[in-house]
Amino acid sequence: MTVSVEKESGAELRSLLAEADVMAADCPSRGVLEHVTSRWGVLILVALRERSYRFSELRRAVEGVSEKMLAQTLQALERDGFVHRDAKPVVPPRVDYTLTPLGHTAAEHVWTLARWTQDSLPEVFAARARYDEARGR
Repeated sequence: MTVSVEKESGAELRSLLAEADVMAADCPSRGVLEHVTSRWGVLILVALRERSYRFSELRRAVEGVSEKMLAQTLQALERDGFVHRDAKPVVPPRVDYTLTPLGHTAAEHVWTLARWTQDSLPEVFAARARYDEARGR
């Protein structure tokens, strides 16, 4: 399955996607999974669950993200169909980012994972302490 998905015809693409297996190294879902589950991808999707944001608002909401990483992640999420970029022809320029219906679905899934991660911190820290103690750290 080492074929570029973007260059396939409709029938070839349907056949390729029918054979998709996320466990296969060359599965096209791996790139999408990377965009959605990257640190910034998760946090951007979670932030956009509640409302649309302008770029600068989103950068403040997702603390620690650089302008470059925010722009790259938004572009990847937009290309994959998760985020809609609405550029309004006003002065000064205004660009709003919102989730698409597909983006809402993805955001709900990553929000569940993010919430579970946050809620599980006490257990994770306890496991780390046991691990470190057993290894004399």
